[in-house]
Amino acid sequence: MVLARSEVAKDPVRGPGARGKSARARARRGNAVRLGLMAVPVAFFAVFFAYPVAAIVGRGLKADGVWQFGRFGGVLARPEIRDVLWFTLWQALASTALTLLIALPGAYVFARFDFPGKQVLRAVVTVPFVLPTVVVGTAFLALLGRGGLLDELWGVRLDTTVWAILLAHVFFNYAVVVRTVGGLWAQLDPRQEEAARVLGAGRFTAWRRVTLPALAPAVAAAALMVFLFTFTSFGVVQILGGPGFSTLEVEIYRQTAQLLALPTAAVLTLVQFAAVGAILAVHAWTVRRRERALKLVDPAQTARRPSGAGQWTLLAGVLLSVLLLILLPLAVLVERSLGGSGLAYYHALTSADANSGTFLVAPIEAIGNSLRYAVVATLIALVVGGLAAAALTRRAGRLVRGFDALLMLPLGVSAVTVGFGFLITLDKPPLDLRTSWILVPLAQALVGVPFVVRTMLPVLRAVDARLREAAGVLGASPLRAWREVDLPLVRRALLVAAGFAFAVSLGEFGATVFIARPDNPTLPVAVARLLGRSGELNYGQAMALSTILMLVCAVSLLLLERIRTDRSGEF
Repeated sequence: MVLARSEVAKDPVRGPGARGKSARARARRGNAVRLGLMAVPVAFFAVFFAYPVAAIVGRGLKADGVWQFGRFGGVLARPEIRDVLWFTLWQALASTALTLLIALPGAYVFARFDFPGKQVLRAVVTVPFVLPTVVVGTAFLALLGRGGLLDELWGVRLDTTVWAILLAHVFFNYAVVVRTVGGLWAQLDPRQEEAARVLGAGRFTAWRRVTLPALAPAVAAAALMVFLFTFTSFGVVQILGGPGFSTLEVEIYRQTAQLLALPTAAVLTLVQFAAVGAILAVHAWTVRRRERALKLVDPAQTARRPSGAGQWTLLAGVLLSVLLLILLPLAVLVERSLGGSGLAYYHALTSADANSGTFLVAPIEAIGNSLRYAVVATLIALVVGGLAAAALTRRAGRLVRGFDALLMLPLGVSAVTVGFGFLITLDKPPLDLRTSWILVPLAQALVGVPFVVRTMLPVLRAVDARLREAAGVLGASPLRAWREVDLPLVRRALLVAAGFAFAVSLGEFGATVFIARPDNPTLPVAVARLLGRSGELNYGQAMALSTILMLVCAVSLLLLERIRTDRSGEF
């Protein structure tokens, strides 16, 4: 026996040393594949994000070729700037907390309950996320402002108050929590929580000790996205907050477009950049501490019809919140598009003559432009974000963790900065894209990639690593193991990510407004141009285009829901 063991130890094929070398070889091969996957996302963000933003900051902080870092102290010492910084921070925290409080019950209902109209309602709650902020601000103004619904019924006005801003932020970001958290919640095996209850734990205790830790990465990802969107809020604050409230994004726009104070705008851009970087670092640290492999099941096995008074009450409460926070503002939008004139505003969209001072083409052409741009932007976001998510699946060193945080930065950097940066940097060979149609999808994809990564990554990391290891032992390459093991399990998350990327591409406004050509406007740009001109006809057409945008998004998301449901057995 001793001899046999010694012979095995000496055997270069069967011995422990050979197995160790084989493991090290697989590890080196895995690291090489990871770096290869990261190459495309790194190049994409370097060229289309880092370079334009750095160019804008350089123009604001350089004088005669010398960096003027002393401008930081002068700008940040101003009392009005400090007030802007404080309001930006606390309203983002309040908006995030309020959104989680209202939307988490909705995520549970959509994940665990099966009821008539579920697919349609899921698509409807995502629609607000793609509407231009100027339109949502106007709709909420009609609800909460002078002569609005609350003013007519109870004599209450909430415009120019922080409550109007917070409610509008919940309206926007409700879908982020429902789809990000609900996407993972629907795939968690409910029998684990049921086992805890059998062992004597109460319903809340079982949820807190079993389900909540499993959901923590998805909840953290959703909270991060909501915080970043509200931290950089622009249109909502500008319309509903009035002159008394200003976020960093609003102030950057004012300093850039109205006062032409590029040094102040550059300082504020870097402050925002640093704040977002710190938030992402904290987020990455907390998520790493909570990650663990999960047992994922077919969502069709977890959804049940409500039973008992408690579940029916919860469902009724979620439906009521959706009615008041989501459907009511959308109904106001439709009502304003009709405006007592039937379809007159919609008919005017087909004629360029009625908008000769606003468009070079009929406004209706913006629909086709937006759809084409959104499809291309979604494909770019899926490729870049999918490669990034695959590279980040396994835990790694600081370099890879920093790359994870880098992917989220476009959500926290001023869209005004990115848009201006595109114009001044992508105008020379070999990247002379200023007059190219691809510039718009590239800008939209920058915002879509973080959604793809944050939607796919929690599910990818929840896949048991032993499945990949078994595939590797059987001779599968890392690429084939990902294709055969990971992809079938995350196909559902991939479809959700595609829906998010398509939705945000349809509604992207901040950067697109600077680069969309006058003869090829997108729907948000067309709406903003119409709202920027006086006259009842222009306002009515803006509401009509916004209603069309809402319907296009709802139909697209409904189709996505049907595809996802049809393939639920292959998730």
